[in-house]
Amino acid sequence: MACSPILKSEERPNPVHQYTYACPLRWSDADAYGHVNNAQFLSYMEEARTRMFQEVVATNEEGRRPNAFVVSRTIIDYRAPLFYRPEPVDVHVWVTKASAATFELAYAIRDAEQLYVEATTKIVAYNLDTGAPRRLSETEQAFVARYTTDSVDLSG
Repeated sequence: MACSPILKSEERPNPVHQYTYACPLRWSDADAYGHVNNAQFLSYMEEARTRMFQEVVATNEEGRRPNAFVVSRTIIDYRAPLFYRPEPVDVHVWVTKASAATFELAYAIRDAEQLYVEATTKIVAYNLDTGAPRRLSETEQAFVARYTTDSVDLSG
């Protein structure tokens, strides 16, 4: 499943289906031009995604996490420069597609006045013990469905 093109504003989900993370900016995020370096936006997306997933990634009795999610592809469109400031920037995350073992996340990094980045990532459910992809558990399917804008078929 390839990542879909970036969504037009009228295709973005209702806020009920989004996870929003207020991401702090760090002085070291800025480059020589004074704006947040393009690579830092990947870190912002990772921070938001990690916090979003914390509620669904389970540990076993030894405290290990045998199951994980890995990123297999990312597409980023940079819309405007983000200059360093003390206020955080919002990273909105939602699910645009899902299957039995993968799903696609869309991101909008923005504040009230400006959209800075739109992006998508393809996420693969992964078993750390076997080193192979795996199917989403029922709990994970429910988690994905909560952030999905349309109904998706997770059986195939």
